[in-house]
Amino acid sequence: MIEFRVDGEPVPQGSKTVGHSKGGGTFVREDNPKTEPWRNAVAARAREAMNGEKPMSGPLQLNVVFYFGRPKGHYRTGRHAGELKPTAPDFCSKRPDLDKLLRALGDALTGVAFVDDAAISIVRARKRYGSPGAVVQLDVIEDDPYLEVR
Repeated sequence: MIEFRVDGEPVPQGSKTVGHSKGGGTFVREDNPKTEPWRNAVAARAREAMNGEKPMSGPLQLNVVFYFGRPKGHYRTGRHAGELKPTAPDFCSKRPDLDKLLRALGDALTGVAFVDDAAISIVRARKRYGSPGAVVQLDVIEDDPYLEVR
């Protein structure tokens, strides 16, 4: 099993746009320019956590918590400034989409922590408020506790 934390605001995998240049060539562009630096940070931390080990092969279980900074509206004002309101949620239900965050993470870990992200068989992912970043756990599945009886 490996576990690591990546600091910084998690960035989703954008869509790819295919275009044609004036010279007739074809190009592919990422819609979100912040995606590549985030994937590079994830890959660097995963490389450290792997400690020279070869990438894992499946089946794999991925557990990840993406943390986002809280908006100002979650905090009280006046003499209680800086304190969370009692109604402030623990989980983030705003953009970015969880599936796009997972796509960026999977692309970043491919070839570093695992051979191919197709090997991920179980995923548990959450978006929470806290210090921006992501905590990632990746492990080979030995026994599936959720195995259905047939």
